[in-house]
Amino acid sequence: MKKLVIAYSGGLDTSYCAVHLSKDKGFEVHAVSVNTGGFTAKEINIIEVNAYKMGVATYKNIDAVTTFYQRVVKYLIYGNVLKNNTYPLSVSAERIIQAIEIVEYAKSIDAEYIAHGSTGAGNDQVRFDMIFQTLAPEIKIITPIRDEKLTRQYEIDYLKNNGVDMPWEKAKYSINKGLWGTSVGGEETLTSEKPLPEHAYPSQLKKEGEEKVTLTFNKGELIAVNGKENNPQINIELLNDLASAYAIGRDIHVGDTIVGIKGRVGFEAAAALIIIKAHHLLEKHTLTKWQLQHKEYLSSFYGMHLHEGQYLDPVMRNIEAFLQSSQEQVSGDVMVTLKPYHFTLDGINSNHDLMNADFGSYGEENKGWTAEEAKGFIKILGNQNKIYQQVNS
Repeated sequence: MKKLVIAYSGGLDTSYCAVHLSKDKGFEVHAVSVNTGGFTAKEINIIEVNAYKMGVATYKNIDAVTTFYQRVVKYLIYGNVLKNNTYPLSVSAERIIQAIEIVEYAKSIDAEYIAHGSTGAGNDQVRFDMIFQTLAPEIKIITPIRDEKLTRQYEIDYLKNNGVDMPWEKAKYSINKGLWGTSVGGEETLTSEKPLPEHAYPSQLKKEGEEKVTLTFNKGELIAVNGKENNPQINIELLNDLASAYAIGRDIHVGDTIVGIKGRVGFEAAAALIIIKAHHLLEKHTLTKWQLQHKEYLSSFYGMHLHEGQYLDPVMRNIEAFLQSSQEQVSGDVMVTLKPYHFTLDGINSNHDLMNADFGSYGEENKGWTAEEAKGFIKILGNQNKIYQQVNS
């Protein structure tokens, strides 16, 4: 039999692919899930049990949470990356690491084929294919959903007709969980005017009132929550548990897909949004204005290239080196208040806070220059405008 590795999430699309490729196409299917966060041991076990129901020969779960954080997430934090000032790249970021892990596994078992459940209208097909083609050009790529232009209802009917009786009605919403957030797609996101209903989001409001949280950063990395130190990926999960109880981090992202059409997707990313905003506030206090300015456009490029599957281009390592270097003084505490559906940033405390300089207080007093020096500085600073107006008026 022809050996095939499938990127298996346990959702509707990959379940269809597993059954179709093993039963109808005669492949020896090896299912692989890459855990980039968001799954409990119990949930992973359920995915494995269901995979064997789909007829796979073997199932493998690869724990890549630490890899995902070290190779991608920490740079998204360093760069305060929000696509279109909204979306923290929850899914697009993890797809890159998943693709790399899957192709390495496929090579380790000498698989001739790799399959994934992407459609022909989305971004994931580009991310998976580009990584697979680059790292293993000898392995053939198979994509039944894309090639056969299947609808979700067709897949549900097919699986039911093949004796796979699962609560597929829950598959009305496509939900992808990860360390850096959860995406939610459904019929409402296929149009421009409808919001996602409350029940579509994985986390529901459980707490009222307010809760104070202190986030501690060291050189840009989240090293503690409320004074308790842990590695950053654990802190992200802890913060997400705290904040999701307030239903924080919900939004709908509208953006340009890699294939050139507009796309819309809901998401829930409580920890990601709080960390990015808190980290950015700390940077405003600890970085110079030129550091902040140049970081902004380089971070934007980093997020765009990652979103479009260009992770393996060497320019990404160049930008990562810049982002890493920029974090040398980004250390301190950020105080946050959690509230139902939103949060506020209260302030920071840092030994590197540039507001603590002895030169003066903004709008109040100056200690580093005289009034005459200020007048001379302003006069010279305006020379360009004065010359232009004189010549052209």
